Amino acid sequence: MERSSYFVIRIIRKIRQKGCRMINLVKNEIRKTLVGKDNAIESIMIAMLSGGHVLIEDLPGLGKTTLAKAFAASLDCTYRRIQFTPDLMPSDLIGISIFSKEQQKFVFHEGPIFTNVLLADEINRTSPKTQSSLLEAMEESQVTVDGRTLKLEAPFIVIATENPIELQGTFPLPEAQLDRFMMRISLGYPTTDEEVEILTLKENPALINGVITKDALADAIRDMEKIYVDPALKRYIVKLMKATREHPSVKLGASPRASVHLFNGARAKAYLYGRDFVIASDISSLFETVIGHRLILKGEALHKGTGLRNLLQEIVDTVEVPKVSR
Repeated sequence: MERSSYFVIRIIRKIRQKGCRMINLVKNEIRKTLVGKDNAIESIMIAMLSGGHVLIEDLPGLGKTTLAKAFAASLDCTYRRIQFTPDLMPSDLIGISIFSKEQQKFVFHEGPIFTNVLLADEINRTSPKTQSSLLEAMEESQVTVDGRTLKLEAPFIVIATENPIELQGTFPLPEAQLDRFMMRISLGYPTTDEEVEILTLKENPALINGVITKDALADAIRDMEKIYVDPALKRYIVKLMKATREHPSVKLGASPRASVHLFNGARAKAYLYGRDFVIASDISSLFETVIGHRLILKGEALHKGTGLRNLLQEIVDTVEVPKVSR
């Protein structure tokens, strides 16, 4: 083996090891205060590396807020939590300019959105006006205040939670804002053994150490962008998107933004699994969490009881998986 080839292989192996090590470090830290949520942790990390945002939607008491807080604590990044309520104003989130007598001018006071990890707790309990104040930040990592554009520090992720059963006094997220979220995930009930273990755990994010630095995240994002995606797999992603738009039970299919999110998510998953290339299962395994919240079913489909999960699985089953050389 030539010396140059040897060093290339060593570099590739090192990149692979970094991804596996990163997700294992985060999982091990979060297990100190939360059990049985490895899939959800992996999903949030995929979104973090992809520059996306996550909506955690599930029943009360299943650990949505705890997971978001624990994930943020495992990163050596700034973290802010804001409880969304009906009287919350956009300025409570973004910030406000207040006149300073000492300086004889208006001084901008930053809101909680100026952070790396923002927990938007119970996002559907605030008004559409306040919800929409997140859109620019989620799409462009910036906010506009008093005619000035202020950049948000990278990395930036919104982890939002909502309760799907308490609808009184809530404001459902419109489709345009749902489309800004890369993923919608749920946690589900724990198993018997997991729930027994929960009884002995202390729900205290202070127990969790920051094991991933900003620099490490920046390096991981650069490494992830080098992950190879075969042209056939790119076409596979587009065919899946097209299938959602042409399905007879779907009124509104997935947008091109969904294609980009699925593409980036597949690269991030390959990186975390120690591969420098994407395989078809990276795409199909993320399809439901990336696409499910973007679709609107037709009335007759809802009347027939067509389940969204079954419909998505049907699409995955009917779109031919390409054969690639790697």
